[in-house]
Amino acid sequence: MVSQKHTLLIRGAVVASSFIIVALILWNTYDFFLKFKDEERAKMEILAKAFESFSTSDLNADFTLEDKIILSNSNIPMIITNNQGNITEWSNLDDSKIDNTDYLNHQLRLMKNQNKPIIVSHKESQTKQFIYYRDSDLLTKLKYYPVALILILILFASVIYLFFKSNKIAEQNKLWTGMAKETAHQIGTPLSSLLGWIEILRLENTDENTVKEIENDVLRLDTIAKRFSKIGSVPVLKTENIVEATKTALNYLQSRSSKNVIFNFRSKKSNIKTKINIQLYNWVIENLVKNSIDAMAGKGTLNIVIIEEDKTVKISVSDTGKGIPKNLYHKIFSPGFTTKKRGWGLGLSLAKRIIEDYHNGKIMISKSEIGIGTTITVHLKK
Repeated sequence: MVSQKHTLLIRGAVVASSFIIVALILWNTYDFFLKFKDEERAKMEILAKAFESFSTSDLNADFTLEDKIILSNSNIPMIITNNQGNITEWSNLDDSKIDNTDYLNHQLRLMKNQNKPIIVSHKESQTKQFIYYRDSDLLTKLKYYPVALILILILFASVIYLFFKSNKIAEQNKLWTGMAKETAHQIGTPLSSLLGWIEILRLENTDENTVKEIENDVLRLDTIAKRFSKIGSVPVLKTENIVEATKTALNYLQSRSSKNVIFNFRSKKSNIKTKINIQLYNWVIENLVKNSIDAMAGKGTLNIVIIEEDKTVKISVSDTGKGIPKNLYHKIFSPGFTTKKRGWGLGLSLAKRIIEDYHNGKIMISKSEIGIGTTITVHLKK
């Protein structure tokens, strides 16, 4: 227990440290982005001053510095407009689209949304120009860098969550498997004694029908113990008559169910071979039948139909119960999910695991209508 707590503390520290490191990277990146953006703004303001210098009437003025400043802008897309809002100049845009007026207007709208314009005042001519610009490609990439980091952080958190969840599920499965095997082991001893007592009852000439019923229930307990012992192990599949196996499971349940439940069994063939584990398959049928009887509140009609197809065998269990809403079709096979006041919600999830994991088949709700009933179908390979 101490070791487990120590491990959890280490894991928690590692996760917390990782989040702190990523948060610091995000903060530094954002801070750098703001500084870089301010630098681009300052650069454009210097560019505006250079344009203002050209408005002088001094013909002998030297504009070498201003030319260098203007030509130095090789990475910030820019558009200049006059007082009327007409585009007069541009730079660092896609040359292949410059002739397209819609392209220039679109770029101007983007620039207006990104940054405030810089005013170029020409004092001698009493006119103004407006410099619009948008972030350079480098700044744009830097802007999306935190988004990429956040996505990585989310992915990292998801992986950690799934890792811990899978570990927890594995531990729970291991615990349930151990409990199931121990239960099977503990049941074995009294079962042996009960079989001995049955023989004693026979020697004392007890009514054979009574003894037979007791023997059936003891054998039933033995079957349950064998089922529990198989949990967590890969079951051995043998070629069996699926029709006979289904009938056997139904006969036991029918004799112990309410007379208000009508059992109907139908199969065109009396012998259909498929590979199954007889104990686990019977467990599935019993779970499906009990679930249907519960859905009908102990009164209704239960139809079990076996259909042989080219490569598969379909076993359908239909009831006249309350039905299942479509949004619960997949949830009912989840461990722990139940709509009953009493129950663990393990029956259908166990049936799904037996059919899909152990028999490589499929189990699904093929039809359900509220107030009319539900049909659950098992598909097994021939």
